[in-house]
Amino acid sequence: MTVNGILQILAFLAVIALLTKPMGLFLVEVYDDGKTFLDVFLKPLERFVYRTARVDPTREMNWKQYGIAMLVFSLVSTLALYVLQRSQFYLLWNPQALAGVSEHQSFNTAVSFVSNTNWQSYSGESTMSYLTQMAGLAVQNFASAAVGMALAAVFIRGIARFETDKLGNFWVDLVRGTLYVLLPVSFLAAIFFVSQGVVQNFKPYDTAHLTDIQTVKVDKKDADGNVVTDADGNNVKEDQVVDTQTIAQGPAASQLAIKMFGTNGGGFFNANSSHPFENPTPLSNFIQMILIFMIPAGFTYMLGRMVRSQGHGWAVFGAMTILFLVGVLTLYWAESRGNPLYPASVDQQVVGGNFEGKETRFGVANSALFATITTDASCGAVNSMHDSFTPLGGLVPLVNIMLGEVIFGGVGAGMYGILVMIILTVFIAGLMVGRTPEYLGKKIEAYDVQMAMLYILIFPLMILGLAAISSVATDFGLPSLNNNGAHGLSEIIYAFTSGTGNNGSAFAGLNANTLWYDTTIGIAMLIGRFFMIVPMLAIAGNLAGKKLIPPSLGTFPVNTPLFAVLLVSIVIIVGALTFFPALSLSPILEHFQMINGQTF
Repeated sequence: MTVNGILQILAFLAVIALLTKPMGLFLVEVYDDGKTFLDVFLKPLERFVYRTARVDPTREMNWKQYGIAMLVFSLVSTLALYVLQRSQFYLLWNPQALAGVSEHQSFNTAVSFVSNTNWQSYSGESTMSYLTQMAGLAVQNFASAAVGMALAAVFIRGIARFETDKLGNFWVDLVRGTLYVLLPVSFLAAIFFVSQGVVQNFKPYDTAHLTDIQTVKVDKKDADGNVVTDADGNNVKEDQVVDTQTIAQGPAASQLAIKMFGTNGGGFFNANSSHPFENPTPLSNFIQMILIFMIPAGFTYMLGRMVRSQGHGWAVFGAMTILFLVGVLTLYWAESRGNPLYPASVDQQVVGGNFEGKETRFGVANSALFATITTDASCGAVNSMHDSFTPLGGLVPLVNIMLGEVIFGGVGAGMYGILVMIILTVFIAGLMVGRTPEYLGKKIEAYDVQMAMLYILIFPLMILGLAAISSVATDFGLPSLNNNGAHGLSEIIYAFTSGTGNNGSAFAGLNANTLWYDTTIGIAMLIGRFFMIVPMLAIAGNLAGKKLIPPSLGTFPVNTPLFAVLLVSIVIIVGALTFFPALSLSPILEHFQMINGQTF
């Protein structure tokens, strides 16, 4: 660890703190006040959308109506994206003549982008046409982010309102979040990224002739494309001369902007934000990280403003910041120490730690910072390969997702995730003092806690259940592993954690482009997004119908450092008690094996 690296982390956090209030105030204007400085430009377009879609913007919905509208919209989006992938060979803007995507991969990708997960079991530049990237994936980057923001606004309204069942209009929230928040910032960010060198064109891929021709060993294949094996079952190898390189390009900058600002994370290229065409400079790298945290941080200020307790909003921001700093400093420390399995002749203090899987232009500090941000915020974009981290370094991104995307979290999803944890925290605090739990003037009753526990239990059930089946089912999960032992188990657990947590990053040593993983991770993404939304909406609807009660001596204040510390403790305890046994058999065990000289 260096002073320069620490200063970079603190500089990032300082910028986010400065942006939190203005971003939060703007979110209040979009979702509560109904008036913004962009009205003169966008209000006519907003009215046109309502007229065209026959939406009455004055009609509000209860939580069930809101949830049904959201589910119907997501279902139609999933089907449309599935059809687009399957038929892309026959459509426009496919200069490489890429074939239609397979059934199971189309299902996985459609669910992935609609659920704001952006898990990718494919290579973008060799699988998706320009039309699919733009009209399919990029559109869902906007739509899924807008849905998450709308749901966070609903939960905050449920807390702020009383004696009502009205929580807003899903279609209005969807349109306003897209028009007033996502589109303007993404437009400006895309122009900035082009200025840094991110590509934005519709040209066919270029072919470059290499000056240093290479000969490599590859698997020999028969006329049908099947790998040839010898009598012992080993793959037969043959020489292949490599004298050209294909240079992929396309409309990357426009997708990159919303990929970050909407905490989506799906890369235009397979290498994601480590690719020089997606992330060419240190400045582009810094702005990408800022974009990821902007909306989630702003929601904490919006919470405080709408519930009329700004101290509460800052307490939530403080709790998230504590968890963020613990994660990033732990990861930076782990990667800076390097790997003891390197030969003794390599001075890791000179090279700066473990550089395996990292871009030298970003270094260990920025790689650790980016990895922490993207797994805190349920984004999934990467500028380094998490699978190449040291065991304790890889443990941090994994734990970040396991905590339930509450460390700022995805756009909207982080806010309603932390609010569920706040309900649980207030309930426990009430039990500690022997009083009926209260939260901002409302009693927390059995129904609220039951829905909160349902929300919390769905998450580990999917992760641990599917990981257990995949790690013991020889015919299903194990053939996809490139590593055995503890690291192989880490790869499987990470895949289902990332899918259920709607994150999208991966330990890439696992080949997830199989019928088993495409299907099961797709199911995990569906349940991790939509099954967890239903109990959240139920809590919001129940809170909105409650009466306000005056504070008493037994009321636990939720705007103090003590509350922030208690909230952090509950988040950690819930995650540790649930996942520690699995973690002890994967990255923690791998760490001790690494120290003793064992690798996989």
